[in-house]
Amino acid sequence: TRVANEMQWFLFGSVVLSAVILLIFFRSLSATFLSLFVVVCGVLCALGTMHMFGYKITLLNALIPPLIVVIGIPNCIYFLNKYHSSFRDLESKSPGTPDIKRRALVEMIGRMGIVTLFCNIAAAIGFAVFALTKSAILKEFGVVAGINIFALFFISLIIIPVALSFLPVPKKRHTRYLDNRWLLSILDKLEIWSLNHRKAIYAVTGLIIAFSIVGIFKLKSEGFIVDDLPKTDKIYTDLKFFEKHFKGVMPLEIIVDTKRKNGLRSNPLKTFGKIDSLAAFIGSHSEMNRPLSIVEGMKFARQAYYDGDSTNYGLPNNFDIAFLAQYLGAKSDSGTGQNNFTKLVRSFMDTTRQRTRVSANMADVGSRRLHELLDEIGQESKTIFDTASYKVTLTGSSVTFLEGTAFIINGLKESIMWAFLLIALCMLYLFRSLRILLCSLVPNIIPLVITAGVMGWVGVRIKPSTVLVFSVALGIAIDITIRFLVNYKQELKGGKDGQQVVVDTIHKTGISIIYTSLVLIAGFVIFCFSGFGGTQALGWLTSLTLVMATFTNLVFLPALLLSTGKKKSLTL
Repeated sequence: TRVANEMQWFLFGSVVLSAVILLIFFRSLSATFLSLFVVVCGVLCALGTMHMFGYKITLLNALIPPLIVVIGIPNCIYFLNKYHSSFRDLESKSPGTPDIKRRALVEMIGRMGIVTLFCNIAAAIGFAVFALTKSAILKEFGVVAGINIFALFFISLIIIPVALSFLPVPKKRHTRYLDNRWLLSILDKLEIWSLNHRKAIYAVTGLIIAFSIVGIFKLKSEGFIVDDLPKTDKIYTDLKFFEKHFKGVMPLEIIVDTKRKNGLRSNPLKTFGKIDSLAAFIGSHSEMNRPLSIVEGMKFARQAYYDGDSTNYGLPNNFDIAFLAQYLGAKSDSGTGQNNFTKLVRSFMDTTRQRTRVSANMADVGSRRLHELLDEIGQESKTIFDTASYKVTLTGSSVTFLEGTAFIINGLKESIMWAFLLIALCMLYLFRSLRILLCSLVPNIIPLVITAGVMGWVGVRIKPSTVLVFSVALGIAIDITIRFLVNYKQELKGGKDGQQVVVDTIHKTGISIIYTSLVLIAGFVIFCFSGFGGTQALGWLTSLTLVMATFTNLVFLPALLLSTGKKKSLTL
């Protein structure tokens, strides 16, 4: 299928892209292949989980293997980066010591183990909250992604140290990236900005947030039934053809209940007149066809009775109903004397002759206009039909789509709140400080606000495929914050001055943060090449959020730590 083919191409693209970035970063084939082996193990676990639970490859589940690659590579980068920096520091202090590699591995696990654990927990929460929704597809996606993103921690923690213990010690060219002049100059500029231009940082951030809030008020919640299908897809082009020439094919069913058995046979002219009035009202809308109902059948029967004279196509009168009543009164299970027309008329009634349906087709007008149309039809039906004698119900795929879209969007909004709450609790447990909790959440809320604002300004609608971006991006972006703050906390134990702690944290985590952000951003950019609109939205919106999160965590977060900390000595 097309979805399975896209999954294969995205998986291949994410692996190749990750391999290229790793080679540029580490200049080592062994480090590259080790990292790829880790994420391949993660992908196999994800596919095995899907098979174990009996899940099929859907549009969302197809994204899990490339997501595992994109999210798993940062684990490898942080572990290897810490191993290389520790090895180089130990070798410079005590060159020739035989257990340098072992000590470097111990420091790597001790420093990065707890950090990677909480990073993977946060990322897993960002996906696992979809399992709390009542949508089967989202539940499957949340369960598989959440389990396997968390499992990446154990895969990385076991495979990387074991493999490094057997590999030769790093050569100088393998650790040369630690002294990359271009990156070091960027970190120096970030240091200067954090120390000397905090007011400017807050002012610019405030202006961007204000601009984004204006954009948020421009957001519109609207979805279409074939919203995310490629514009060249046969289903999409066929639908547009029918909308152009026949006003659409989306079904709307209206059930008219007379509230008593054989209600359609008692005073049928009155009931038919009301149904015909409702049908005329529906047909007056440019987005809808003239409905089909038992009334149309009676009109055709009347015309046929008068030798096909078109002037007699109309509602039966008191004289006509005498001979047309046979279509209402005969038993539906009587096998004799039934022609095709009789069967067709009876298909619009139930066996008790209490209910009849009115079938209309309409264009894919979007959830906003559809809601307005259904409200108009509902109000008109209350005007035409006495609620004491009739009950009118709107149903059909169009109504199901409207209710389903609203249901999923509300569920996704709840999942964002759950993700935010659970991640906040993890951060509070990790740092045991309300100040650090505030400093960790603010730099990750700002990118979400900016992304929502950009959506409003460029006209991206709120729909299921765009709402899920926020909890996913929050779970991944918080990874940068955790690594920065954990290193900040570790540096504080040395009793350094607050400014020096922030400076050291920027230089010790900045390089790995920049490289992992590049991997994540590039990995999600791949999804922009999908043929499905929802996958494209996930790609570019998540990439935008991660770009903003990288800036806020490397620029705004250090400034915030300096502003909220004590001048002489910062304590957690």
